[in-house]
Amino acid sequence: MFIDDASDIRILHIETDGEPISTPDDASDLVGTAWSHHANLIAVPVERLDPEFFRLNTGIAGEITQKLVNYRLRLAVIGDITEHLAESNALRDFVWESNHGDQIWFLADEQALDAKLAERAARRRTR
Repeated sequence: MFIDDASDIRILHIETDGEPISTPDDASDLVGTAWSHHANLIAVPVERLDPEFFRLNTGIAGEITQKLVNYRLRLAVIGDITEHLAESNALRDFVWESNHGDQIWFLADEQALDAKLAERAARRRTR
């Protein structure tokens, strides 16, 4: 894990290696870690998420994302989810909606996260 600051956002980057994030308790652990580091965005590699996260009918994605949103934390899922998207229209819709919002993003890599944050900061400056 490491902390990074970009475009007025403090980011908690979760390492690729480790136990899968698969329960609301895991999300609570993320909340605690983010708060202890004063982070307001958690960047989680796809590899750390339980594959069931991407099957929306399991409810895991909803439980985890809702817990983070309730605590006013943003989530960036970093990595290739092409296989998961090919299997589910519902997931494709969820990702599209999420990426047009401000709380949950699915991004290909860290550079895409940096670009998203820079875009968001630019929009805030023009308001």
